[in-house]
Amino acid sequence: MASKLEGGAYLSSFVDAISNKLSSILEDDSALELLERLDEILCDVEPVLDDAELKQLSDKRVKKWLVDLQDALYMADDFLEELSTKAATATPRDPGNSNDWSRAVDSIIEDSGVNVIEKIVSTLESLVKRKDKLGLEKSAKLDTSWRLPSTSLVSSDVIGRDEDKENIIKLLLDDTCDVESLVTVIPIVGMGGIGKTTLAQLVYNDAKVMGKFETRAWVCVAENPDPVHVTRTIIGAIDSSPCILDNFDLLQTNLKAKLTGKTFLVVLDDVWHDQRDMWEDFLKPFRHGNNGSKILLTTRNENVASVFTPNNLHYRLNLLSKEDCWLLFLKHSSVSTNSKQYTTLEKIGKKIVEKCKGLPLAVKTLGGLLRNKHNEGDWENVLKSEIWELSNSKIVPALRVSYHYLPSYLKRCFVYCSLYPQDYEFDKDNLILLWMAEDLLQPKKNNTLKNIGCAYFDELVARSFFQPSSTERGLFVMHDLMHDLATFFAGKFYFKLEGSENLHGVDSKIRHLSFSSISWGIITSFGEACKRAVHLRTALDFSWYRQSIDVESKPWLLQQQLRVLSFPIKSLPESIGELIYLRYLNLSGACIVTLPESICKLYNLQTLILGTCYELEMLPSRMQDLVNLQHLDIRGVSRLKEMPKKMSKLKHLNFLSYYIIGKHEENGIRELGTLDNLHGSFHILNLENVKNSDEALEAKMGNKKHLNTLKLQWFPLGYIYTDHVKILEELQPHENLKELSIEGYHGETFPGWLSLSRYSNMTKLSLNDCENCCELPWLGQLPSLQHLKLSNFYSLVEIGLEFYNKNDGSFRQETPFKSLETLKFHKMFSWEEWHFPDGYDGFPKLRSLSMRYCLKLRGSLPAQLLALEELAIVECSKLVCSLPRAPKLIWHHTR
Repeated sequence: MASKLEGGAYLSSFVDAISNKLSSILEDDSALELLERLDEILCDVEPVLDDAELKQLSDKRVKKWLVDLQDALYMADDFLEELSTKAATATPRDPGNSNDWSRAVDSIIEDSGVNVIEKIVSTLESLVKRKDKLGLEKSAKLDTSWRLPSTSLVSSDVIGRDEDKENIIKLLLDDTCDVESLVTVIPIVGMGGIGKTTLAQLVYNDAKVMGKFETRAWVCVAENPDPVHVTRTIIGAIDSSPCILDNFDLLQTNLKAKLTGKTFLVVLDDVWHDQRDMWEDFLKPFRHGNNGSKILLTTRNENVASVFTPNNLHYRLNLLSKEDCWLLFLKHSSVSTNSKQYTTLEKIGKKIVEKCKGLPLAVKTLGGLLRNKHNEGDWENVLKSEIWELSNSKIVPALRVSYHYLPSYLKRCFVYCSLYPQDYEFDKDNLILLWMAEDLLQPKKNNTLKNIGCAYFDELVARSFFQPSSTERGLFVMHDLMHDLATFFAGKFYFKLEGSENLHGVDSKIRHLSFSSISWGIITSFGEACKRAVHLRTALDFSWYRQSIDVESKPWLLQQQLRVLSFPIKSLPESIGELIYLRYLNLSGACIVTLPESICKLYNLQTLILGTCYELEMLPSRMQDLVNLQHLDIRGVSRLKEMPKKMSKLKHLNFLSYYIIGKHEENGIRELGTLDNLHGSFHILNLENVKNSDEALEAKMGNKKHLNTLKLQWFPLGYIYTDHVKILEELQPHENLKELSIEGYHGETFPGWLSLSRYSNMTKLSLNDCENCCELPWLGQLPSLQHLKLSNFYSLVEIGLEFYNKNDGSFRQETPFKSLETLKFHKMFSWEEWHFPDGYDGFPKLRSLSMRYCLKLRGSLPAQLLALEELAIVECSKLVCSLPRAPKLIWHHTR
């Protein structure tokens, strides 16, 4: 019997999600027969989805069946979402009494029209009947006949891998590499078609490697990771004759005997599976070889490599440079640089190579298509064609197999990214919020959707579907061919609008729509697209310059089924409250002054992004009603004066960029007490409105263990509250904190918690505008502190020995500031002396020291700063002393 589709069909997780919604409704014994019929349909259709997904590639009837099925599933999902939302808002669910809930469900179905669900169920039943006529079975197997198993023989056309080859050879010849492991495994990791196998072949046949390893074997694992098969193949390679044993114990014993006392090299090429237990059993015979024996492994998946060896020992293969790609292309297209045609074809050829974005398989394939074709028209045709449309191309199946191995839920998340423009640099956290809004994340007990989304994202990175941006730290991109792969499988339900030129492709089946054009006419085209896509769930603007839209005159944008809306809108109408499905609303950059109160009716809203809405003056007063809100971003909303009342009711809030303390109890700091699930960075403003330390204590900052960055800010005042120190004392954060900034604090001293060594994760500390402070805390005790900035301390006269630790500078336990890399003193106008403990050798890791506008400082600097690379001393006129001994200093500025 054929094996099950490895990762699961694309629609399987969608069917599961609908089934879960349906089960949630039916668990209260709602007797509606139509819903029970829908449940039976989902059970009938799910088993054949694997087979349908594979057969659609060669059978147009199956492809149409899948399109019709997905369209009907979207309809069913919309109906169930409406049903559960209206029931939840009409009658709060009581686990002990299901009658009220059931009556509400039945009533809503009758009000909405039984005909609606009847039509959906009838359509799905008709589709289920067709599955047998199409020959769909309950099993499926991917056709990999295109794919020949790799061999150890090396190709003669390898270009651009000399450095990688030498690096791998160095690791193979190094007997101390991963010496603590019983078996040394070196994984080569990279996306499909990048040249992992070719590199392995190069080093396997290198003379130095052949001389080092007396026993060598090559195994193409691919889709057959069976340890019996792999072990048998290795024995056959060592003996140069087939092995016919089938018993795993006999095979392992045989292999152990052949490897004992030998220095061996075994290549496991194209490994896909990451079952740790299976591979640990498989590796047992390899522990008996000589020291220096190695296993070289190639894989597309970081998680597979991690089964064998730690992450820091993975060799990540990069894309080829433009220059090497061009040389490889010339070789495969057989165009001589001395030929008459070269001048004409070079310009076109380099554009073709640009399409390949450094992927050797693509370069070789397109070059091979043009071998001995020196006609300019042939080259233009390849340039204008989509790589996915080219016949006899190995690129499509080579990357499709990566998609094939994705679990169903990851397939949906990956395909969703087809909405991004090509080469778009995207943010991990925002993509997870979009996945969450589209219901693409499968809930798990004792795990948040955010954490589940992070795991999904990291898995796609590990499998090379996403890669870190080379230009912007913290962002990610998709290789063009991966983006094409996502678009290929997105089919009729996803659409990227490019203006009027592709508007004809928009129809009623489209659920997800995006655009990124900066032309003024795009808004008109987008409006027309929304009118055609009558069941739209997603409307995303990825333009660099986001044009504000007047929704009042364009009501087509606010469609009933919208889950995701990301546009800068001039003003939101009251009708926004009718979008009961809406979960993600991004209005960043919009010129809005207020938000309508009706926005608080959006029961399902999870994400509200108002970043850089500079004109916005207040948030709706009933924000407390957004009970499912998880993410509220108001960064850059500078005119906002205070928070709405009763924010403490938003207990699911996972991210809150700012909290602006109001002057009333219901929007004061006490409201933070219940928000223990806050993650990431958090900024509290207007702390001058906190009247006493009891209020500060009720904020329960110590309970917020998921925060990694915290900023506490007082508005500059001309006087001091007597209990400022006590207020800051009660704002002590959780010890997990990594970065802390305190600004505008008016106490004369800092509370003791700021110096506690248990803040072992804190790497960055900034103390600004602490005008009345005359004594610094003993910061030298923070073991991981890397970056420290002190600025605008107008009352601080000296930095004494207590700065280093509480024992007056003596270091009986640990060296103070042992991790500090950057230190800044700016605008310390009263600072006169900087004292150092006896015998203190300076800050051992300090790379950068900056001292600016310390007008009264005199005395000396540390005698030596052995790691110092940058030094700036500006407007410190009384500081007349020798510079520290700094052998690594590469830049300094004194004035």
